[in-house]
Amino acid sequence: MLSTIHKLQKLRDPEILQKNLQAMHLRSREIYWSIARPRMPDPVFVIGCSRSGTTVTFETIAASGHFLHFDYELPQFWNSLIGPLNNGWQSEAATEADARPEHRDRALAYFYARLGAGPVLDKTCINTLRVGYLHKLFPRAKFVFIVRDGRDNISSMIDGWRLGRTDGGFGLEKFFGPSPEPVAINGGEFREWHFFLPPGWREYNHASLEEACAFQWISANRLALDAARTLPREQWIQVRYEDIFERPVDMFREVFERLGVAFDENMRARCAGLAGRPTSIVKGTPKKQKWKDSNPDAIERILPAIAPLMREMGYDPDD
Repeated sequence: MLSTIHKLQKLRDPEILQKNLQAMHLRSREIYWSIARPRMPDPVFVIGCSRSGTTVTFETIAASGHFLHFDYELPQFWNSLIGPLNNGWQSEAATEADARPEHRDRALAYFYARLGAGPVLDKTCINTLRVGYLHKLFPRAKFVFIVRDGRDNISSMIDGWRLGRTDGGFGLEKFFGPSPEPVAINGGEFREWHFFLPPGWREYNHASLEEACAFQWISANRLALDAARTLPREQWIQVRYEDIFERPVDMFREVFERLGVAFDENMRARCAGLAGRPTSIVKGTPKKQKWKDSNPDAIERILPAIAPLMREMGYDPDD
């Protein structure tokens, strides 16, 4: 009896009541979408390995005002469709074979309920591991894929594992709970994975930190590039992180043109202001060859492993 009274009292709490009302509202909008099917174009996905410049790229495209978007990533939503908690902890990757029509419906209903009807821009880094899956669900979707020099990208990931970010950490236990197998990366310094789980992650549960980060970088870029070969060329927009410093106006003008979005004087001025001044949520202002200042010995150790993919992506590992 006392337990029932306590539960009733909690339901009358203004904060809990507001959350319940909001959940009911969103659910009603999802049901409306499933019945009325208001038009929702296939999304634009901003993807790239963690710490490759996806945030500044996303924020710049979002500033056009052309797209509906969230101001945060959606790993929990995408993993609820297919992810470690329902695929036997295989990974956070997904392939064309994993795609189901109901996944498309759930995604569009989710977007409509929270954003309304219109073109959606999504930036969730785990979707770098899911290009074929997303293309199967959304055949007309476009992908903006950011690549970055592997040495700098991996160095920034090492810093992210160690330092977290200005508003929290990158550990995965808060999403999935404890790993089903012991993790002791870098001699036990890390007891959970950070950023994302690629296929084959168990083989690196006792690796050094630089080996784990190199494995993540190779996995993310390899999966994305392989999947891109199956996409129509006009739906794949590949850009370089380094161009944010060297040619931001030209780079984003090209991206906007390929997305069919106007690139006006306000956007030109915004992009011009990016040169040399992007922000970092981990460790200071980004710059080329930052790895030489941050983690030179660690990067030298994994350079032979990442050099072939660096060359394939247009980078010189010997410069």
